[in-house]
Amino acid sequence: MRHCIKTPLIFLGIGKTVGALLGARDLRELAAGIDLRPSKQRGQNFVHDANTVRRIVAAAGVGDADTVLEIGPGLGSLTMGLLEAGASVVAIEVDQALATLLPQTVARRMPDAASRLSVITADALQVRELPNSPSAMVANLPYNISVPVILHILGQFPGIRSGLVMVQAEVADRLAAPPGSRVYGIPSAKLAWYASARRVGSVPPNVFWPVPRVESGLVEIIRRDPPATSATKEQVFTVVDRAFSARRKMLRSNLAGLADSPAAVLQAAGVDPAARGETLGITDFSAIAEEVFS
Repeated sequence: MRHCIKTPLIFLGIGKTVGALLGARDLRELAAGIDLRPSKQRGQNFVHDANTVRRIVAAAGVGDADTVLEIGPGLGSLTMGLLEAGASVVAIEVDQALATLLPQTVARRMPDAASRLSVITADALQVRELPNSPSAMVANLPYNISVPVILHILGQFPGIRSGLVMVQAEVADRLAAPPGSRVYGIPSAKLAWYASARRVGSVPPNVFWPVPRVESGLVEIIRRDPPATSATKEQVFTVVDRAFSARRKMLRSNLAGLADSPAAVLQAAGVDPAARGETLGITDFSAIAEEVFS
């Protein structure tokens, strides 16, 4: 049996409290208090290992000067790690019971940090405004909504300049994949419009409660300027969707119906008409969109 050793709170400078992070027993007690049965549909797998939480926070590189957007804080494992590092946190939680519980948990376990937490009860895909202008995003995202949420947040909030997301390992590979990679596809290309992405670590299933059946991956996201193009983001993304509509087909086939002469459009964009979508970068897709929608 794994024994839980309760360490007294230690204060490390202004706003930093160490020793209040949540363990497996804490998570179960909090869940029982609101009659919560973790939902597979919502991807409710909560990190119970303090070392893992601190590793994620360290990889995110956030501290006293940062306001962090956290999506899906759940019972608060990662939230408390971010607060422990001195950051302020704006948390978006769709579950009303969890959104109500989180400030109470922080006030009880980390009272000095409570004023640095704001909680929004909402679907992250519907949020259009945020308080306190977060500059970074850190989140443990369920695989089924991870890509739409990341793209929505980056598109809606240009002030977010960096991020670290924990997603299913396969999704992490797709997000960070370069052109030509076997797993490069729509998520890779669309994320590249906003940011660079790279895998920075893995997280094993046994640090979660309940234990998922898959490994998770950590992806670092760094904002960059989109390609210099006269095409709109929506137009470029339309081309990306078409380019990957049938991976084994050449671009000129996938763009049929979008342009009268796909081969001529591709040649004008400086792209080989026999190329396939998985070989092109976001700059190439932007050049194609300019020709298609000119």
